[in-house]
Amino acid sequence: MTDYGHDLIFGTFVTPTARNASDVVDLAVLADRSGIDLVTFQDHPYQSSFLDTSTLLAFVAARTRNIRVAANVANLPLRPPAVLARASASLDVLSGGRFELGLGAGAFWNAIEAVGGRRLTPGQGVTALREAIEIIRAIWDTDARGDVRHDGEFYRTDGAKRGPRPAHPISIWVGAYKPKMLALTGTHGDGWMPAIPNLPNGAASYPDHNARIDEAAVAAGRSPSAIRRFGVLIGGGFGGTPRGLLDGPVEMWTEQLAGLALEHGVSGFVVATDDPSTTQRYGLEVVPAVRELVARERG
Repeated sequence: MTDYGHDLIFGTFVTPTARNASDVVDLAVLADRSGIDLVTFQDHPYQSSFLDTSTLLAFVAARTRNIRVAANVANLPLRPPAVLARASASLDVLSGGRFELGLGAGAFWNAIEAVGGRRLTPGQGVTALREAIEIIRAIWDTDARGDVRHDGEFYRTDGAKRGPRPAHPISIWVGAYKPKMLALTGTHGDGWMPAIPNLPNGAASYPDHNARIDEAAVAAGRSPSAIRRFGVLIGGGFGGTPRGLLDGPVEMWTEQLAGLALEHGVSGFVVATDDPSTTQRYGLEVVPAVRELVARERG
């Protein structure tokens, strides 16, 4: 059993469909009113049927009161790190500290190339992401002296000014699946944000992947508990008959999510659903029940 002792975060993952733009925003508002902590959206700037994620995040932040907002995850090859850093800090300031940065190395390279991005190999993607995180953190660090200078293989800044200063310490949550990306998460990230269906063995992959992150963190002089572990799950619904992961009664959802927390150290749960009823029941019924059960088991 692995429990990193983090407070629990409950989020949603909403499809940013352009043709139903008002419904997308309404789902975020409903999540906020239902006590959910975080709303996230995928970031595919080449997808013409989707809203631009950075614009959507700003609009949602303006329409909500308490919920945090994040890309899940931001498409680095199409969002230069120095500009992404300023945009992130700006939204954090405007939202009163409610922005977090989900960040990925990129995928769907044909589509990325089609809109002007550069195709990278997996190894190049890891290097580019490491460089980007270093630049982003440097832009945010307004206490440091001097301008930001970085002469990397993929990114270069030659005297970039620091700031604006974020309203709170923005977390960088990395979407990672392969060994080198997991190691980078351990050395540079504040969180690991995988989609459980995309893990090679589903939730059973957590022990191995957590160990890789932990090993890299320790080697870098960090505590493994510095990296929050997430799970992005598909919300099947609240039917009376248990059918599988997050597809059944509230009690089953509660036991499954609490099990991920207590057995695998997951402290961030992001449920993919575009259904208002599922969103509301998740926030009003499942979230408090999981918090209570995990608190009781932790003692």
